[in-house]
Amino acid sequence: MQKITPNLWCRGNAREMADFYTSIFPGSKITGGSKYPESEEDGLADFQRELAGKDLTIDMMLAGHDFTLINAGPEFTPTPANSTFVNFNTKEDPEAREHLDQVWAKLAEGGEVLMELGKYPFSEYYGWVQDKYGYSWQLMVLEPQGEFTCIVPSLLFSGRVQNKAQEAINFYVSVFKDARVGYVMKYEEDTGPAKAGESVAYGDMELAPGEWMSAMDNGTDQEQHFSEAVSYSVVCKDQDEIDYFWGKLSSVPEFEQCGWCKDKYGVSWQIVPENMGELMKKPDAYKIMMEQHKIIIAEY
Repeated sequence: MQKITPNLWCRGNAREMADFYTSIFPGSKITGGSKYPESEEDGLADFQRELAGKDLTIDMMLAGHDFTLINAGPEFTPTPANSTFVNFNTKEDPEAREHLDQVWAKLAEGGEVLMELGKYPFSEYYGWVQDKYGYSWQLMVLEPQGEFTCIVPSLLFSGRVQNKAQEAINFYVSVFKDARVGYVMKYEEDTGPAKAGESVAYGDMELAPGEWMSAMDNGTDQEQHFSEAVSYSVVCKDQDEIDYFWGKLSSVPEFEQCGWCKDKYGVSWQIVPENMGELMKKPDAYKIMMEQHKIIIAEY
């Protein structure tokens, strides 16, 4: 079971989005999901009534990495501060560049190109695109020198957390047990608000075995802020582990609800038990969850 899973907020169109994403990335499929309760007696809020009995979440695997789509309303809008690296391995795939072009074309259709495909100082072939649903993808061809992961969630530090990527990397590695810092490259010269020798142009960290996340400081004058539209669920084996991660990651009390929290950098997390699916089958489970801040397993 994946320890940390990116969750994407959908505006009632999760099924459409799942079909779209799984049609783009090779080796992808829908793997599961859950439904909204059938009635408001089970805890449905007013804005959720039209979703009664419909998809609540859809689980999917994209290129070997688990994602969850949350089927909800228009509350949250994604930003490029949360994006996903998709790495194409030239050692395993001689046609990596051609396959990148195919994925790029589908993601760019109806979307917006943030950085054109081409050669950059850090990559022979790279591009950054925001798809038609507003979610951002960074596609790169590389010849890995060591460990290789196709999918890497990425955090862009900007605005009030500008130039805090290194600090955040160290913090997250301290929170997740057995985590470690991977590769960190600093800006060689001042670039927008990024400072030479201090700001991170690219850094990554392994937070769980085989599960990587990257962090960067913004190098442009256009501020990008983390959005609740992307959250990262952390699967916990028991209440003690829930309590541990909640104590480490939750820093904004007013944001705490139904297992969701926000850390000191503004990144959103969901701290959930590994048997959440079983708990949600119990009577009034959805209502209980909606009334909770931190998940308390014993209340179900």
